[in-house]
Amino acid sequence: MASDNDDNGNHDYKRELRALQIELVKLQRELIHDNARVLVIVEGRDGAGKDGTIKRLIAHMSPRETRVFAPSKPSDREMTEWYFQRFVPQLPSAGEFVVFNRSWYNRAGVERVMGFCTSIDVETFFDTVVDFEALQIRSGLELRKYYLDISKAEQKKRLAERKTDPLKTWKNSPVDAKAQQKWDDYTEARDEMFRRTNHTLGPWRVVRANQKKRGRLALICDLLDSFDYKGKDEKLVKPDRDIVFPWSPEAEKKGLLAR
Repeated sequence: MASDNDDNGNHDYKRELRALQIELVKLQRELIHDNARVLVIVEGRDGAGKDGTIKRLIAHMSPRETRVFAPSKPSDREMTEWYFQRFVPQLPSAGEFVVFNRSWYNRAGVERVMGFCTSIDVETFFDTVVDFEALQIRSGLELRKYYLDISKAEQKKRLAERKTDPLKTWKNSPVDAKAQQKWDDYTEARDEMFRRTNHTLGPWRVVRANQKKRGRLALICDLLDSFDYKGKDEKLVKPDRDIVFPWSPEAEKKGLLAR
């Protein structure tokens, strides 16, 4: 797999990415034909690379059948509603491929750590989210959940870059400023989220994303590998399991997640 660090690696990365994007086009053609409903959730800490990963994932997919939803701060009205209510209209219809750039898992992460909700809200979320997802999946939704995992040092570097890169300053937020200070709190929240929301119908996949390019390629490979479609290049879409792997208690015990 391509390296992030040199010109040859960059050339290899572009070549591999293009080949995988062609596979994504093949996959989407079949999804549209079958009226499939696909939802890909991409989660991760601030600076984990969600935006860049999603950009490459959908770059050559059909704009008509592809959507990205990035939930903003809930409105006063939404704060009074059932927590999942504002997400339901964003779910895919027949033939649609939808990516959530963060999702209802905000409640298990940033909302919890930053005190934007109560402990009762968090427990209610954990008590209901698996059933909520299972209902969708049993109705035919194809759900894939990815968590981009980075180290504390890598996050520090990336958040610092946002302050100096004029193309990234829009990403700066008060929440970012607390990301390093609350690193341990986010780690604890992440681990509990995995333990309580990983289920047979909707398992979590972890992407070790310190190297952005390798992480992007690995995620796309894993996504493609999870579907059957005509003309699939089995050798090309074989995921690198050193980079992307299913979450499990054993993976946590082995230290495969950033601390």
